[in-house]
Amino acid sequence: MLKGDIEMKASIDRPNCISCEVCVETCPEVFRMADDGYAEVYVDPVPPEAEEKALTAEADCPASVITVDE
Repeated sequence: MLKGDIEMKASIDRPNCISCEVCVETCPEVFRMADDGYAEVYVDPVPPEAEEKALTAEADCPASVITVDE
């Protein structure tokens, strides 16, 4: 299958988020800081043009609370 044929979904284990904002800085197309101070996914599914950034945010999260799945 070609990239983008399968929808990518992102999720955050919010209770374990450390509010570092790495995901927001890496992929603002998918992640933002919520009013409670923790990161949240606000675009679902991940837009095809943001897939690489979402995967980078998952890899770079210091708390390992981000999951990006196809």
